Amino acid sequence: MSSRLRRALVATAAVSTLMLAGCAADGSGSGSSEAAADPDALVVYNAQHEELTQEWADAFTEETGIEVVLRNGDDSELGNQLVQEGAASKADVFLTENSPAMSLVEEADLFAPVDEATLALVPEQYRPASGAWTGIAARSTVLVYNPDLISEDELPASLMDLAEPEWKGRWGAAPAKADFQAIVSAVLATQGEDATRDWLEGMAENATEYRNNIVTMKAVNAGEVPVGVIYHYYWYRDQDAAAEDSGNTELHYFGNQDPGAFVSVSGGGVLENAPHPDEAQQFLAFIAGEQGQQILGEGYSFEYPVASGVPAKPELPPLDSLDAPVIDPSTLNGPEVIDLMTEAGLL
Repeated sequence: MSSRLRRALVATAAVSTLMLAGCAADGSGSGSSEAAADPDALVVYNAQHEELTQEWADAFTEETGIEVVLRNGDDSELGNQLVQEGAASKADVFLTENSPAMSLVEEADLFAPVDEATLALVPEQYRPASGAWTGIAARSTVLVYNPDLISEDELPASLMDLAEPEWKGRWGAAPAKADFQAIVSAVLATQGEDATRDWLEGMAENATEYRNNIVTMKAVNAGEVPVGVIYHYYWYRDQDAAAEDSGNTELHYFGNQDPGAFVSVSGGGVLENAPHPDEAQQFLAFIAGEQGQQILGEGYSFEYPVASGVPAKPELPPLDSLDAPVIDPSTLNGPEVIDLMTEAGLL
């Protein structure tokens, strides 16, 4: 076992075991307890949004007659659980919100190659060069800001600027969540270890920590801090509703291939020892295919489709206009990020 895998397992093994045990106990997912007992049911370890994956599962079952059981959890929890289970896992498919957990499972050699026809549905920038898994959705890093507290021309030119002393007490984020840790992995990939360490030390000094993206956005909306680092879709979802938690805010896109313009790829992969490998490949192809991507693009999530040429909701700026940094998603190093954030006192 590599030191990278060992570090990740030590950091989260106990939590992941408890969390997944809870998921398994309640039989959550598109199947009932009866479906969970069905040896022909496809088992998906799901760290994507539950509502979205439920829609995918229901549509796939209607199309193929194949039952799907979802085991819902967090990216890192389920990724570490798969590494712990190894060849004994009963999982057929793994879906995530962010790609570092996919990289962890890939490094453990637990994925079967994705069918070439499925890979062909997804542009190269939204899947790893290895072909061990594929992108299924994307979300953009953004800066949410309160124009009553800060003008647009006062916003930082780069995400990296937030580590500077003038930003002390003036921004918020949710460092304990996999979403933000994926953003840090982009800082690491584009800026290197030393710069990332310095940035995290600046964050520990400057930032107010919140529980998640939504709470961060609420804090900016309420005027607790002028700006916050989140993913785009939380803001668009709230705007699409009553804008109760975002009505006093606007979004800033960094662009310029800045780490603050990072586009995080949600991943999907078939496990090497999947009990139902053919059906698992069918499910992944369905998600990446036109019907699955339309469910994503037209649904509640406001995430970006990445496959089959399906457009995002018209309210969103086009994905190819965001000028995101170019990063092979399989190179994002989740365990090293955990180490660096722990060292900085953020975890």
